[in-house]
Amino acid sequence: MADIQRVGVLGCGLMGSGIAQVAATAGYETIVRDVSKEILDRGRAGIEKSLAKLVEKGKLDAGARELALGRLRFTTKVADLKPCDIVIEAVVEDLEAKRGMWKELDDLCPPATIFASNTSSLTIVEQTVVTKRADRFVGLHFFNPVPLMPLVEVVRTPMTDDAVFKEVEAFAQKLPKVVVAAQDTPGFVVNRLLVPFLLDAIRVLESGVATREDIDNGMKLGCGHPMGPLTLLDFVGLDTTYYIANIMFDEFKEPRFAPPPLLKRMVLAGWHGKKSGRGFYEYGAGSAR
Repeated sequence: MADIQRVGVLGCGLMGSGIAQVAATAGYETIVRDVSKEILDRGRAGIEKSLAKLVEKGKLDAGARELALGRLRFTTKVADLKPCDIVIEAVVEDLEAKRGMWKELDDLCPPATIFASNTSSLTIVEQTVVTKRADRFVGLHFFNPVPLMPLVEVVRTPMTDDAVFKEVEAFAQKLPKVVVAAQDTPGFVVNRLLVPFLLDAIRVLESGVATREDIDNGMKLGCGHPMGPLTLLDFVGLDTTYYIANIMFDEFKEPRFAPPPLLKRMVLAGWHGKKSGRGFYEYGAGSAR
């Protein structure tokens, strides 16, 4: 089995551009596809800014930055991903959208191409069913921001070929990332543990046990967490958390995965966290109050 040489990234948003950056920095020729030049230009600018910060902090030399940028190619054509040895999907967290892309790519890419989804909540099997390569399909769940977070979950289904799984593990380690291996179940390892914790923090606030500040300070100063759960929810996105929680509740039917009423109301009100300017905290002039 040939080693991975060329990486395709489907999506150039926050996660896709981060994945493309680490792949190119690790020495892989990387092709990034999105639907419009505007999105691609925004993603490219984000990568350039991120690499510049790493150089400024002494974590990357200027020569390596230029080499990484030279390995990146941006396109609006799905067909340009055909020569890739692995295609990593980082599009909207919508099953039908993902299935549509995978079906198109399955007809386009050679049988040897590995497919990997960056989903944080949907099962991998649900995506494999539209392809003829279930044995070459894995989950590759990166964490935000991808260039800084050292972890990646590599997820296997019952159909994933052992050699393919090991090849993807080795690829992730070369990025370089610390690999956590997981079976294909909603939430995998991290969100399976994290989401109930975040939902419980909302329930504590909702029931009036403590203020938002005291809840966050309690977990930071009492448990050594770098960020309180309500602040973390604002950074993750309340809409994203609500979506993930619903998927996990549908799968497991356990009350701990059920979104609290307060979370639902905030999402309906458009209070999605930092990205919308308001969540459990209000955001203005770049800081929370």
